[in-house]
Amino acid sequence: MTSEPVRPAGGRAAVASPRRAEILAAAAELFARRGFHGASIGDVGRAVGLTGPALYRHFRGKEAVLAEMLLDISERLRAEGARRAADPDPDRALDALLRWHIAFALDNPALITVHERELDNVPEPQRHQIRRLQRAYVEEWVGVLRRMRPDAPPPEDRARAAVHACFGLLNSTPYSASAVDRSAMGDLLYAMARAALHQVS
Repeated sequence: MTSEPVRPAGGRAAVASPRRAEILAAAAELFARRGFHGASIGDVGRAVGLTGPALYRHFRGKEAVLAEMLLDISERLRAEGARRAADPDPDRALDALLRWHIAFALDNPALITVHERELDNVPEPQRHQIRRLQRAYVEEWVGVLRRMRPDAPPPEDRARAAVHACFGLLNSTPYSASAVDRSAMGDLLYAMARAALHQVS
């Protein structure tokens, strides 16, 4: 089957304004480089040309920035995952899920790094909501893998373990994507992940 190329992942209008989106993007880069505790709310403000008091008009504090950042990406992945997994052809659905996640991973290495390192710094109940959205996203993939073998679907726990392992590969972009250009890395990730998931039984 001929697959569509990996294209940049489009975002939804999840934040209230372009200015808030700009703040979140700058914060992601800072938190990825310095860590959540190594970057102050003043550092975030200076990165987008705002003073501390001006930044507080957009966010209550650094924890609120982190929470909205990770909620936004979790909601985007869950919503787009559900849309793509709904294709009645499970093979096409898997292809679409892979293309979407790979594009996201290539375009957002800072967000991946922040999520990996800083989720525990998100206050409850936002952390609970993020994890719920992430579980829902995983289950979209699990459902597709099981539909690919309707006569003998893999056990749910095995399919779920395979999806998590696949995400480990795809989310390696903060460390793996600098050696080759974007298109070549996208093709490599796609080939490796699709081959691995087709072995699930």
